[in-house]
Amino acid sequence: MQEVDFRNLTEGLLRGERLHLSKAITLAETVSSALFSYRDRLLQLAEEAPKPDTFRLAVTGVPGAGKSTLINLLGQEWIRLGHKVAVLAIDPSSGVSLGSILGDKTRMAELGREEKAFIRPSPTRLHLGGVASSTFETIMLCEAAGYDRIIVETVGVGQSEIEASHLTDAGLLLLVTGTGDDLQGVKRGILEEADVVLVNKADGENRERAAAFARELQHLSSLWPDRGNGKKAQVLTASITEIDSILNVIFALENFKMEILKSGNFHERRTLQVLAQMEVIIQRRLEEKIRNQQFWKSMLLESKDKFVKPGASLFQEVNHIVDKVEFRAKNNS
Repeated sequence: MQEVDFRNLTEGLLRGERLHLSKAITLAETVSSALFSYRDRLLQLAEEAPKPDTFRLAVTGVPGAGKSTLINLLGQEWIRLGHKVAVLAIDPSSGVSLGSILGDKTRMAELGREEKAFIRPSPTRLHLGGVASSTFETIMLCEAAGYDRIIVETVGVGQSEIEASHLTDAGLLLLVTGTGDDLQGVKRGILEEADVVLVNKADGENRERAAAFARELQHLSSLWPDRGNGKKAQVLTASITEIDSILNVIFALENFKMEILKSGNFHERRTLQVLAQMEVIIQRRLEEKIRNQQFWKSMLLESKDKFVKPGASLFQEVNHIVDKVEFRAKNNS
């Protein structure tokens, strides 16, 4: 990447141009050591850039609950209310090729046509927690580009999905009835991290069942910790294809934001997000430095060669490599 390209990239990013935002995110996700210095300068610039009054929302839910449909309509309504909406849709990666289908964008076609919307599908690259490894950096870049409503759609409900709650200001959990034992579809940790729980498809013959499920969840919520607004999680029922349901969701989310701003929890949560990500990014940067050193590559290759013959000890080799890295670090300090 040429210096003039970097300048054009950052200027376009700060003007809010979607093409330059997309390129900036690609640079933030780079695994090429030749681009690390540009990536680090870009992220520093994004951190220092003036930003709008933003709100970060994590959306998770059981498969088939309608996450993409909800986000598609929620985003359009937020735009109608004057906001700029960025959607970070996380897709699972193949353990073989590390590739992803990245199909969420096709399920948000109407939102994608909006001038004030930006949709970025990102593969997890086997990163656990329901988000991609560079989701936090992507959020920063979107905010630097002027997007004030950031939606992170996680991979789907699982035991490790709670990482999104450490990146966002509020969590919306989307559930649906008709999947057998409804509560067995989610884990307690997911329920306890949700600020708003939405039981979808509450229409037709399913309306009463959805209402009963919501009452059960509301009862269970008395056992969950209070949320950032000092209250229990709010449980709603909805048919998200109806505009009234979308407006109810927006009202609940915006009201939650106002309450945590008033309580001071909003700024506390943002600080905790930074501190949590600082540790993650430090670990990632140290791994990058080690992986890209010729010393490390040669040492690893030498150890692997020992396993051509029988009798080599995995743990002896691991300890040998760790000791060498530690010794080298001490002598270079």
